[in-house]
Amino acid sequence: MHKILYDLCIIGTGPAGIITALEYSKLNPNKTIALIEYGKAGIIKNQLDDSIYISDLTNHHPAYECTNKGFGGTSQTWGGRCVMYDEIDFIDRPILNNGCTWNLNLFEEVNQYLPKTAEYFECGEAKFDLNQIGKFKNTRIADNFISDDISDTVIERWSMPTRFGARYRNEIEENKNIFLFEGYEGKLFGEPNSNGDISTVEIVDWNNNTKLITAKSFVIAAGAQETTRILLRNVQLFKNLASVPDALGKYYQGHLSGKIATVHFNGNPKNTDFGFLRDSDGTYLRRRFQFKKDFLVKNNLLNTAIWLDNPLYHDPKHSSGAMSFMYMAMITPFLGKKLAPPAIADSITKGKVTNLKEHFLNIAKDFPSSITIPASIFYKRYLLKRKLPGVFLYSPENKYALHFHSEQVPDSDNMMTLTEDGKGLIIDYKLTDDDVNSVIKLHKKLDEDLRESNCGYLEYWFDEKDLYNEIKKMSRDGLHQSGSTRIGNSDVNGVVDSNLKLFGTNNVYVCSSSVFPTSGQANPTFYIGAFAVRLAKNLTNLNS
Repeated sequence: MHKILYDLCIIGTGPAGIITALEYSKLNPNKTIALIEYGKAGIIKNQLDDSIYISDLTNHHPAYECTNKGFGGTSQTWGGRCVMYDEIDFIDRPILNNGCTWNLNLFEEVNQYLPKTAEYFECGEAKFDLNQIGKFKNTRIADNFISDDISDTVIERWSMPTRFGARYRNEIEENKNIFLFEGYEGKLFGEPNSNGDISTVEIVDWNNNTKLITAKSFVIAAGAQETTRILLRNVQLFKNLASVPDALGKYYQGHLSGKIATVHFNGNPKNTDFGFLRDSDGTYLRRRFQFKKDFLVKNNLLNTAIWLDNPLYHDPKHSSGAMSFMYMAMITPFLGKKLAPPAIADSITKGKVTNLKEHFLNIAKDFPSSITIPASIFYKRYLLKRKLPGVFLYSPENKYALHFHSEQVPDSDNMMTLTEDGKGLIIDYKLTDDDVNSVIKLHKKLDEDLRESNCGYLEYWFDEKDLYNEIKKMSRDGLHQSGSTRIGNSDVNGVVDSNLKLFGTNNVYVCSSSVFPTSGQANPTFYIGAFAVRLAKNLTNLNS
């Protein structure tokens, strides 16, 4: 049989893989691409997830909640939040323990690709500060808010949300130069020659049938966990180095996330931006409190965002009939699965079915708005093309829960390793004291600045002595994976170079959030999209 030589082979069809494939094809219309996807349409349970073992689930979600196998990858359950990484994420600081192995030059270069990235994500213009958008310029999150150290103009943008599989499948299938292999795992690479060139990768279907894919270049874009597993299984890729890079599989990180306080604003509640704003093109935006670089550097604290949120749904003390109705819907087995992915549903219900009587009383007290408000939200969130990204309810008392989202220290003890048989993946993951204490200190700073400007104040949900343990208990991740194949300036401190090329090879690249040495405050999906656009251009330049 005639063996096809592809110009590019991409393993993984999440946003990173799809963007790399489409952008490379647009820049190189006559070159061929093999696109490999392990998952199959409509099949959720799979052997790869079943072979991931989380050593301690205290702070990590189960594997099946963290990723999705199938065309489109984890964008199948992605919330659509598009967030920028920040300058401080590319600066080494004492608190990171020399864990920042990328630099500002890379930050500035990658940002050039944000407009094109925003097109793929369908999240409007690549503007991430309200002062860049005329009608929102010089506006405040609430009456009287002023701070030299905290911004209230940084925003997150929201995709449709774009389900990359559904959105781009036709474009992929209609492209005569892209060849999609579904139901195949990228398994075994050939050995590099003396120049570091790889020529083959063996792919294996669910019945253990194999195909040999031959290509000029390879991109591993299988998400952080599976990308790391592939490299741990293929250490022969590093044969031209003195040893396997020490960073491989290490420095696995995500975010601390949760709620520990309520903010009480003093001003007019109608002037508080508690929910979504709309850009001129209809894109949903949301502002947040974000701590400025100089303050964080000076005080050796971690990059953190805090935004206004609803009270805890499962606690009927919120007295909201609409919230109680939505809680009741979420704990209904069939309906709950339709309304939200497991990890999000768990964050709302906390796995509890409690206080049903009190919830029914809330619904009755606020009837009929208990029904009409959720119905309106359901329509906007599930039936419109530009979907409502989330649910945030107005507080006439001008009181809102505060949701924190914080960077994590790169820790070499947080790692992925293979099981003894080389098939399974073991994840060791924990939080450090610096992770937790930074969250506490930044809440205190926000409280101080709110009080000083007469904007408001914080009311904590827990005694001060309990804050550490409560934060540690509520912060669970595994959804925002990064760090395990990080960018470095050599194989001494990294796994790939700044162009995402695997050290020791000449034609193997990694396009995954696993290359991010720091996690910052941002959800990683949008920013890895920018790296994918950049990689497609760099591969074009190399092959021209």
